[in-house]
Amino acid sequence: MFIHLIVIGWLYVVVMMSVAEATNTTGTVLGAIFTFLLYGLAPVALVVYLMGAPGRRRAIKEREAQAQEAARRAASEKAAKDGSGLPDQRGEAPADAVPPVRKET
Repeated sequence: MFIHLIVIGWLYVVVMMSVAEATNTTGTVLGAIFTFLLYGLAPVALVVYLMGAPGRRRAIKEREAQAQEAARRAASEKAAKDGSGLPDQRGEAPADAVPPVRKET
C-alpha cells in the first residue's frame, strides 16, 4: 500500500516536470515526453518490478505446493480405487519383475 503512494507521488512530480519542460520557451514537447519516460515510467516500472519479486516467488511456491498436493491426492485415490496399488501397500512382499533363471545341469 505504501509503495503505491510513493509511485503516485513520484509520477505527479514527473508530470509537473514534463509540463514545465513543454511550456518553457526553450523547452519542447519531445523533451517533455523524454522527461516523462526517463524520469518517470522507467524508474517506477523498475522499482515496482523489483518490489514485486518476493510476491511472485511466494505465488510460484504456493502453486507448486498445490500441484504436489493434488498429485498426491489423485495417486492415493487411484490406489484405493484400483485395489492393486503399489507393492507393500497391504504388507505383501514385492514380487520380482523377472523370475530368476537357473543354470541347467
